[in-house]
Amino acid sequence: MSTPDSTTSSPLTVAIAGAGGYIGSWFIENFKSKYKIIGLSRRKVKSNPYPEVEWRQVELYSISSTVEALKGVDVAIYLVHSMNASTRLNQGSFEDTDLLLADNFSRAAELNGISQIIYLGGLIPDEPEEKLSRHLKSRLEVEKTLGSRKSKVTALRASIIVGPGGSSFDMIKNLVRKLPVLMCPQWTESLTQPISLRDTLDIIDTCIGNPSVYDKVIEIGSDEVMSYRSMLEKTAESMGKKRLVFSIPVFSLGLSKFWVGLFGESPPQLVSPLVESLRHTLVISDRLSFKEKKIDYLTYEESVKIALTTEASPKLPDFYKKKGVKNTVRSIQRIPNKSRNSALWVANRYYLWLPKFFRFLINGKVSNQGEIGFHLLWGKKPMLQLTLIPDRSDEQRQLFYITGGWLVKRFDYGWMEFREVLDSRYIVSAIHEFVPRLPWIIYINTQAKLHLWVMNSFKRYLEKKSE
Repeated sequence: MSTPDSTTSSPLTVAIAGAGGYIGSWFIENFKSKYKIIGLSRRKVKSNPYPEVEWRQVELYSISSTVEALKGVDVAIYLVHSMNASTRLNQGSFEDTDLLLADNFSRAAELNGISQIIYLGGLIPDEPEEKLSRHLKSRLEVEKTLGSRKSKVTALRASIIVGPGGSSFDMIKNLVRKLPVLMCPQWTESLTQPISLRDTLDIIDTCIGNPSVYDKVIEIGSDEVMSYRSMLEKTAESMGKKRLVFSIPVFSLGLSKFWVGLFGESPPQLVSPLVESLRHTLVISDRLSFKEKKIDYLTYEESVKIALTTEASPKLPDFYKKKGVKNTVRSIQRIPNKSRNSALWVANRYYLWLPKFFRFLINGKVSNQGEIGFHLLWGKKPMLQLTLIPDRSDEQRQLFYITGGWLVKRFDYGWMEFREVLDSRYIVSAIHEFVPRLPWIIYINTQAKLHLWVMNSFKRYLEKKSE
């Protein structure tokens, strides 16, 4: 495998997680001839418009699948934001889901000897971490997690990226298109530095295989410092719309989310974290600004004009419809780990603690084969059976397959894990692709709620142990 420092003329192999999204698809469109690009997708490709671009099917929730997908890769671009659920029931916040996915990717990159990960996140204000919005705090966590192992991370932080098909700009465009009067909440006076799609792609290209940006945080944006209100006004001018735009101080955060979601035509899972972040002033610091080369940045008006007049969109493959089990469940919980206990210790405590917690109801049994069964006191068949997978477990991560139990419909599909993340600051407990035997409506109102209650109780137990 070549490396970014190689003196050979062969192109670098660049894998893109999130290749079918806004930035990923435009990157492929612009640089498919410069790099050997591997697009990563959850679905299998049916037909590929660009034979020179390789597409690999991957399940980013699975470390083994991610390791396989990243084989032979020099540089990985990480553009993943877990705003949409991948199972019918997803018991977990977007922050905890993003944290787990980033940890998987970091592990897989290290195992494949990938030299560099380029992560495109959000501008972070110069404020204590606890004061950041959930959205920005999550982006910072992903950045730290991707950089927690041997692969060198280049973290690009951007505000709104203006271009055709961009979700943030589309919200602004739709608000202007639909509302003749824009009563703007106070957060629209916050300042930021938007950047064009063209310049963003240019910066990513400059960073690929560039040792001078290894393990660096770089803030990117155009030279213009402007408010979100100003963006609305300039967008209206570019669209030829006469709009009355003014700020009012009485909009609550909740009302702002409703307003932007309704008239911006964007899903709540995108609007909510974005609006929370807009209360911050998001401008570039000189210390972290991009200095690798001189860029003649497009103005906001120029970027908007391109976004409004570009009719063609990047060509993407046709994908097979993903087939799978209908009633699948994913449940991800984060547990503070003040005592810096290992995942091995936490997993052992869990299957010792659970029978004690339900001491009059549940009995735990461990077989010589490493199977852990949880039984009702009067029952011989376990409610749930977990099997430790030793060759894929270590002190920092314990992996169990769900291999039996009368509460389980499929024994060859799901898995449970405990893992340390962010230098053991947290333990993540997760169940993936669990298929319940109970009818769905009964399951979500009984067993699913019981599981969350149990995991929250276990979390409190561990917190008391660390006091």
